[in-house]
Amino acid sequence: MSGRLERPDRATTSTGSWLIRSSGLPTGIWILGFVSMLMDISSEMIHALLPIYMVTVLGTSALSVGIIEGIAEATASITKVFSGGLSDWLGKRKLLAALGYGLAALTKPIFPLAASIEWLIAARFIDRVGKGIRGAPRDALVADIAPPDLRGASFGLRQSLDTVGAFLGPLFAIGLMWLTADHFQAVFWIAVIPAFLSVGLIVVAVKEPDRPEGQRRARMPLHRDELRRLGATYWWVVAVAAVFTLARFSEAFLILRAQSIGFSVTVIPVVLVVMSLAYSLSAYPVGVLSDRVNRTTLLAIGLVLLLGADLALAFASDVVWVGVGVVLWGLHMGFTQGLLATLIAESAPPELRGTAFGVFNLVTGIALLVASVVAGAVWDMTGPRGTFLAGAAFTMMTLAGLFVVRVRLGDRIHV
Repeated sequence: MSGRLERPDRATTSTGSWLIRSSGLPTGIWILGFVSMLMDISSEMIHALLPIYMVTVLGTSALSVGIIEGIAEATASITKVFSGGLSDWLGKRKLLAALGYGLAALTKPIFPLAASIEWLIAARFIDRVGKGIRGAPRDALVADIAPPDLRGASFGLRQSLDTVGAFLGPLFAIGLMWLTADHFQAVFWIAVIPAFLSVGLIVVAVKEPDRPEGQRRARMPLHRDELRRLGATYWWVVAVAAVFTLARFSEAFLILRAQSIGFSVTVIPVVLVVMSLAYSLSAYPVGVLSDRVNRTTLLAIGLVLLLGADLALAFASDVVWVGVGVVLWGLHMGFTQGLLATLIAESAPPELRGTAFGVFNLVTGIALLVASVVAGAVWDMTGPRGTFLAGAAFTMMTLAGLFVVRVRLGDRIHV
């Protein structure tokens, strides 16, 4: 494994809370987690309602929802390639991360002002550009700050706090929809507040570590010679992550599944609350565990959980089975997303981490676009059962493929 950074000075955590001190993680990891949490509260307050708003108010189809969601996420992923490479070339991560959070915050008022589907698509698109600008530099910054022996825990914690925002956002949306008598625009306006708080926190409280003396500066990070330096292990991890992403699709289809069995508009965001709660409660413990045990085993467990979620949602006929499927979906995310980020951080040279995360997010974003469009098409043709059964079939193929990769790579991806 090439060039790991030295452990940051743990003394900086002495000014934090007991929780921060007892975790053993640098304060910067916690702050970046809270930055992500605040932005996710804002985003999920909007996104928890957006699919239903588009279908019931604006009259779009499930296929259109799948295409819009897939394009939005793919846009973010494409942008991450360039922002990640730029952060390697500049040697500055925080500047680009703060710029991305700022752009996302500035687009939030478009959602309550939008008068047509075209405005919503534009807002979603620009918001995801902001996500793309911040994503790879932020993840590279987490890897730069994290102690080498606690990278799994660091990415798990950031993912966990991010996902706390992902369930608080829909929870706030539920309460505000009740208080405002299903007034979508009022909820969208309130969602603007935590977005701007997030920007203020990263600008004021995050300190970027100095580039280690003598560390090679990336030259044209997206050039094929630099991409070749990422190494075979990195590219295997990217391949595994792409197949993982093809086995799932946008969480918008969890919302549509809940609607299909009779959830009301007011309470339907509870689907994302439950999913994100399961995700957030599992991501950090799994991250800690991944620093101690075989990581491909944890990835396999994540796939088994996804298989269970697909089957539960395919055959669900009441609220209980939808709930089971949503919980399993969240646990699958907790077992895989932070772990894949850890593997990327560990397999890439330190000076190319931004590029590594950017390429990783591009590949998985394209895979998510394909998965979401296919899911929307299958839904329109066969209904929800066909969509989730197709997901289950692909998950089983992915599980078999992971076994083959584990045999071929041996200890190389058990970092």
